[in-house]
Amino acid sequence: MKRIPLALNDASWLLAETRRTPMQIGLLATFTKPADAGPSYVADIVERWRNTRRFEAPYNYLARGTVRRTWEVLPDDKIDLEYHFRHSALPAPGGERELGVLVSRLHSARMDRRYPLWECHIIEGLYDDRWAIYMKSHHSQIDGVGGVRLSRRIFSIDPDNRDMLPPWAIGTRGPDQSGIEPTAREKQPKAKESGRDQARAARVVARALGRSYKEAFTGADDPDRGVQWRAPNSVLNVRISAARRFASQHYPIDRIKAVAAAVDGSINDVFLAICGGALRRYLTEVNALPEQSLIANVPVSVRATEGASVGNAITFLFAQIGTDIADPVARIKAIRKSTLAGKDQVPDVSGAAMDAYTAGLMGPFLTQALVGAGGKGRPSSNLVVSNVPGLMEQRYLDGSKIEEFYPLSLLWHGQALNITAVSNAGWFDVGFTGCKDAVPHLQHIAVYAGEALEELEAALGLSWP
Repeated sequence: MKRIPLALNDASWLLAETRRTPMQIGLLATFTKPADAGPSYVADIVERWRNTRRFEAPYNYLARGTVRRTWEVLPDDKIDLEYHFRHSALPAPGGERELGVLVSRLHSARMDRRYPLWECHIIEGLYDDRWAIYMKSHHSQIDGVGGVRLSRRIFSIDPDNRDMLPPWAIGTRGPDQSGIEPTAREKQPKAKESGRDQARAARVVARALGRSYKEAFTGADDPDRGVQWRAPNSVLNVRISAARRFASQHYPIDRIKAVAAAVDGSINDVFLAICGGALRRYLTEVNALPEQSLIANVPVSVRATEGASVGNAITFLFAQIGTDIADPVARIKAIRKSTLAGKDQVPDVSGAAMDAYTAGLMGPFLTQALVGAGGKGRPSSNLVVSNVPGLMEQRYLDGSKIEEFYPLSLLWHGQALNITAVSNAGWFDVGFTGCKDAVPHLQHIAVYAGEALEELEAALGLSWP
């Protein structure tokens, strides 16, 4: 059978995984049925998908090896669809709480490496006769941006499209059923770098990593910057258990843009300010607010093309999120300074050079995870906050309209909270993934995020209808 070597950055997610730290990301999409849906509408989709046994990458990849990691490409008849694809129903009343409890439980379980590392769950019983899909995949196969790009291939812009294929029959190489023509950039082959370019990139990466390591020991000259391994200790940076909790928020994206325009900032600045305000309140209530601002690890996509692909193409910058600042306007201004300073530290390289930079940057963290030292001593950062470009157009599956589109992420020892947002056809959908024991009232943080947005609007003299 065909074997595909894993890149070092992809293999690291397999190496760092334990029972309490499953390294998987997820997606929760909720749907409104089309007007012509009959009583067996969802059951018919389930039955059709159960009979679709064609598998595309990465859904036919099996992890092999211990030292030298590879993907074994399985033939269709060697994949047990009954293990990967499951049909569930919520108990009454089928509200957000019941859905959150089920998805939290599904996201807590580590996937069995005897099988390809993915699951797909169709969930019925949501209020107002809605339904949902929860999917999870291992982070060694896909990052957040890659997951969204796969979703763009899976879901259609055409509300009249029917008999659509399941995700595993689409993957990165199957038929694109979005109804959108690939962009010229997506079709463009990747340019090869000359030896001189590679040498220049190596020097740039070496300087960037040298600066990063030095600042980890001595601190940054610029007080606005967030620096890896200079984050304060907090209740979010402890040893974690396997149980997860999930919460969500759902905002009109124009509302976020209005705040960004008022402070001459970006959507990401507003998002970080909302998170900072929510965490300041939460940590104050539990009498655990550090004097120093929390530092967020902010993933940055470095994909060279627009298409979906297997593997990771991200690096990271570090930013203060203003939990030490009470005034919401002063907080977002400080965040903007910090994110701009953080972007300046990311080297202007791509391809293998960027992979090398990311591996070097995260090497100490990975070593900490491998030796089981996470959650002991000073953290590399306090949490991950990620903003992923999502679905620009309204999307459908067999005529069902996607209403909400939430990301779920991974946690590790020393980092018990992840907050990730995805844009969704005019909405800004935020998923909060937390360790049940380390962050016992995760829903409070989600609620406080909504109130932090209101507080910021009020301070800026803005109002939303």
